[in-house]
Amino acid sequence: MASGDKGSTYLSALETAETYFPNQTRLVQRLFYVNEPFHSMCEDLAAAAQALAHVEGLPEAVREARRQEYAGLVEALLKEMGEAIAQSKVVMLGRPPLIGPKSS
Repeated sequence: MASGDKGSTYLSALETAETYFPNQTRLVQRLFYVNEPFHSMCEDLAAAAQALAHVEGLPEAVREARRQEYAGLVEALLKEMGEAIAQSKVVMLGRPPLIGPKSS
């Protein structure tokens, strides 16, 4: 998503992700700021959603093909982002490290 103001691009990408995951906004925000691959997916989602929203302005000869392409991108990104959100909720349980006897 091209924008002269980097802050507004970030906000728009974050807002777009929050729109698609309204019950997970806190987690989406956290991942957006700390997980670079997730952040990139948010930006890609915003660009694909914007392209899909403007598909009517394309020439009729390519309109339906582009609609399907952009809708497929949005769907694939949402699936991948949903998996990332679910994975971030997983708590790794393990054994605590073994601590040897104290020497005096």
